[in-house]
Amino acid sequence: METLRERKKRRTRDALLHAALDLFTTQGYEQTTVDEIADAVEVSQRTFFRYFPGKEEAAFAIQEITEAHFLQAVRERPPCEPPLEALRQAVLEGWETLNEAVASVVPVETYLRMFRVIESTPALLAAHLRRSVETEEALARLLAEREGVDVETDPRPRLLVAVFGAVIRVTGRTWSAGDDVSVTAIRDLTRSYLDLVGPELVGSWRAG
Repeated sequence: METLRERKKRRTRDALLHAALDLFTTQGYEQTTVDEIADAVEVSQRTFFRYFPGKEEAAFAIQEITEAHFLQAVRERPPCEPPLEALRQAVLEGWETLNEAVASVVPVETYLRMFRVIESTPALLAAHLRRSVETEEALARLLAEREGVDVETDPRPRLLVAVFGAVIRVTGRTWSAGDDVSVTAIRDLTRSYLDLVGPELVGSWRAG
């Protein structure tokens, strides 16, 4: 059970994150200072750094929640599903359950606006691609374990994750540049782009 001290710390962290994302999405990431974020919550700069090493960590905090949500969704897919279908269903259902994953911290609309900020800010986009390498490796290892193959000798887990990741990145770029920035729009775009993936990685990997 969460103690009073733990609740106060969580509320402070959530307030700092909410303020940071509001400022990033209204005045820009580069234009926002740590002092401004701290001032918005009426705490010191030192308090900000107690919860986040820097602005980048605040910018990606919700992204980390959604990535963990997606990885858990993949783990919970039926074992009979081929790998690509498991990824497809996990990501599509993830958009549908996005609210429960992030709404306790920030509104979904704030997260979606931050998604666009990441796509349009070179420093954040570079950091996003760097961070994606770690997530994709974790996903490849998860798929290998799920399918009973060796990730070090079977190229399919990393190949599939590379293809899947590329589709998701293109989807995000296209969606963020469009006029409709709703959850429905990005979910439908994700579905249509995943439908274009060729047959070599689509089927079951299980022997027999």
